[in-house]
Amino acid sequence: MATKDSYHITIDNTKDSSTVKLPMKEIPGDYGLPFIGAIKDRYDFYYNQGANGFFNSRMKKYDSTIFRTNVPPGPFNARNSKVVVLLDAVSYPILFDDSQVDKENYFEGTFMSSPAFNGGYKVCGFLGTTDPKHTTLKGLFLSTLTRLHDKYIPIFVSSISDMFTSLEKELSEKGTSYFNPLSDNLSFDFLFRLFCEGKNPVDTSVGTNGPKIVDKWVFLQLAPLITLGLKFVPNFLEDLVLHTFPLPYFLVKSDHMKLYNAFYTSMGDILDEAEKLGLKRDEACHNFVFLAGFNSYGGMKVFFPSLIKWIGTAGPALHSRLAKEIRAAVKEAGGVTLAAIEKMPLVKSVVYETLRMDPPVPFQTVKARKNIIVSNHEASFLIKKDELIFGFQPVATKDSKVFTNADKFNADRFIGYGEKLLKYVYWSNGKETDAPTVSNKQCPGKDLIVLLGRLMVVEFFLRYDTFEVEFGPLLLGSKVTFKSLTKATS
Repeated sequence: MATKDSYHITIDNTKDSSTVKLPMKEIPGDYGLPFIGAIKDRYDFYYNQGANGFFNSRMKKYDSTIFRTNVPPGPFNARNSKVVVLLDAVSYPILFDDSQVDKENYFEGTFMSSPAFNGGYKVCGFLGTTDPKHTTLKGLFLSTLTRLHDKYIPIFVSSISDMFTSLEKELSEKGTSYFNPLSDNLSFDFLFRLFCEGKNPVDTSVGTNGPKIVDKWVFLQLAPLITLGLKFVPNFLEDLVLHTFPLPYFLVKSDHMKLYNAFYTSMGDILDEAEKLGLKRDEACHNFVFLAGFNSYGGMKVFFPSLIKWIGTAGPALHSRLAKEIRAAVKEAGGVTLAAIEKMPLVKSVVYETLRMDPPVPFQTVKARKNIIVSNHEASFLIKKDELIFGFQPVATKDSKVFTNADKFNADRFIGYGEKLLKYVYWSNGKETDAPTVSNKQCPGKDLIVLLGRLMVVEFFLRYDTFEVEFGPLLLGSKVTFKSLTKATS
């Protein structure tokens, strides 16, 4: 169990520098020679060091969690690769302070994919918080999710039941079961049914290919941030194809239009509401395709396998505790309800710890609206107006001055007094203790994703006592394969 002395408490001084007087320092680091420096750093990031090695080596070199460097993709995908990097839990929240920073055009990193991928529209994710269109679209997202709240549990339970059937069948026939495609099918099926009035995506223009279409559509947009790791492809060739120039929309246009048409013909109520707000039906639909496909499905694609990975590797002791907590709460409530789920602190802690260890979106990029003083644990630094600020969350959320054994998965970390640490969980482009509003850039589906993670754990341990998995890296997230499943005995 988490106790008062099982972690460190650190003062957040990013907004109130008078709380703790810290020395002012120059931001260390440099950008190297024009163009050459950006390319060298890009090769270090992708081919020489990897993302974690890239940031950790520079943090060690400069003896600072705040420093200057180039980040990918650089030329010619991004106009500017020069950033100030933040790698600690204290300075990181400046990335969410919309009064001091602007996130317009920086949804994916230091670059913006072509609006062609979204019907020619600049969708909500790329809009700044001062844009009236952002207020309208974000408000529509939030009101829609509120209206659909009662459908979350029944739709997810139905979708995940199909997933378990497939998982057991494959494990029985092959001896192992590759979880990721099953998880992807679950995610797409749930999101489509949620936004499309319960309609089965198989009965639309996407057929059974929904997840594959979204994967291709997202990959072409995120290619500048991805390395395939193919040994038979020379690094310079992959770098030229994936990282140097944007990949064209026409490669996915036909499939994307099938996806768009499936949503457009199936979400009449939402599009009617959008029209009342003064939005064009096609613009609203493209925004919901982005919300469901890029934001939500893309996040679940990383989150669900990570959740199973960490629980699986924790072993039978944690499995037994989870099963006991879940079954007792469900029995008392007479079924899987929100009230029952709220009585499962271990389940909740496991979900938050997964989001801390493996945040689905690792990069955050903003531009300073004005000169800003930013502080880490040791010092304060001046970031000048219009400079880009870049956060690499997998390092920042493992800050050893905030979390004890920060690199280790601790299922109990956020139980009881440990809940005070939730303000340092940033996966949703904001603090976990904050809420998405029309005036910020926090993920509108923040609470939904957390609930679905908890539901996945609940449904799993209502059916099974324990399981074994093996895992490895993927382009996005972890590859998880089930080796065994033991059905519930009580």
